[in-house]
Amino acid sequence: MAEGTVHIVGAGLAGLSTAVRLAGRGRRVVLHEANRFAGGRCRTFHDPRLEREIDNGNHLILSGNRSARAYLAAIGAGERLVEQPARFAFVDLANDQRWTVAMSGGAIPWWIAAPGRRIPDTGIADYLAGIRLALAGADKTVAEALPGRGPLWTRFWEPLTLAAINTTPERASAALLWAVLRETFARGERYCRPMLAPGGLGPALVEPAVAWLEARGAELRLGRLLRTVESQARRAATLRFADGDEVLGADDRVVLALPPSRLRAVLSQALPGIDPPDDACSIVNAFFRLAEPPPEGLAPILGVLSSTAQWIFRRGDVVSVTVSAADSLGLDTKAGEELIPEIWQEVRRALGLAAGTSYLAARINKERRATFDQSPAGVAKRLQPRTALGNLFLAGDATDTGLPATIEGAIRSGERAAVLVA
Repeated sequence: MAEGTVHIVGAGLAGLSTAVRLAGRGRRVVLHEANRFAGGRCRTFHDPRLEREIDNGNHLILSGNRSARAYLAAIGAGERLVEQPARFAFVDLANDQRWTVAMSGGAIPWWIAAPGRRIPDTGIADYLAGIRLALAGADKTVAEALPGRGPLWTRFWEPLTLAAINTTPERASAALLWAVLRETFARGERYCRPMLAPGGLGPALVEPAVAWLEARGAELRLGRLLRTVESQARRAATLRFADGDEVLGADDRVVLALPPSRLRAVLSQALPGIDPPDDACSIVNAFFRLAEPPPEGLAPILGVLSSTAQWIFRRGDVVSVTVSAADSLGLDTKAGEELIPEIWQEVRRALGLAAGTSYLAARINKERRATFDQSPAGVAKRLQPRTALGNLFLAGDATDTGLPATIEGAIRSGERAAVLVA
């Protein structure tokens, strides 16, 4: 069979992952992106208020994320993520209690038997109850799968669910949370080491991929908004962009690496029955440029409890705060002028800064469509990468990867789409 052009619409991580896999096999690839930049929700930009390069939000890659690591290796950017020990620091602002969860090596989690390594006020039996996640059906939420409440719930299960699934345990799919644990925490310290990007996520994950692709003849066409796909004889025939049409040859293939809301719009004619999950689950990110350096020895990632802030990431003199499930918690409708002072006081206390300490600059970034609906009902609506059109395939973290809407899920979706195309 002749090999035509593969048109990939969407240059986020799912589209880039698809393109890297296909270009690596010698396929001709053209990437179309509506924005004037690649990377989608994973990008680094210069903020004039902070006068610093910042990521649009915090995304955590763990050492057990095999697809992300393979992608980095393929584009020659493995050294741009720095692996950290599997030690997770927390502070509870209700009582200023601090602790660090220190994972142990090997598949046997002997760290849960060491009081100094595990979460305070928890016992071995509390952790073993987590096996209920593996046994939960596809229709169960995290709260239904783990009915018990106590210190482990408030200090581990709830914050982990918010971070990994971007919704509350009462809505989050138990199967998705287990998928995260199965590939990372359940395998031991070696698989759950945080991998941080000192230079930003864009320079680590996006820019090297674009350079790698261009060096191999792939085209990146920015500012191309796809309006609709037209089909003929059960094949995609024409891609109608805002700036002109792309008529497909007999051997051309198409991969749509778009969020659900865009898929629903562009496929309304070609696949009128398509019904992906909603993607209006939001995340609020706050950024502060510090006026003075934080205390020495502070962890680069800090979990915060009894607060609006959930996770604090520190890079240089900028700290960024993630608040997941912002729509469920009613925070995405709050004005930035209200959120900044509230979150700053939590950051100040969490970092151990003196009362009255201020910041040099701050900003709020709201991702209105950060992830798809990761409830059991939403997960049931995830689309398969193969469609009813023989030459059209789907990628994106909202497709049925078995993983949550994460960097790992996006990259793995691209792998799967590339296999089907090739």
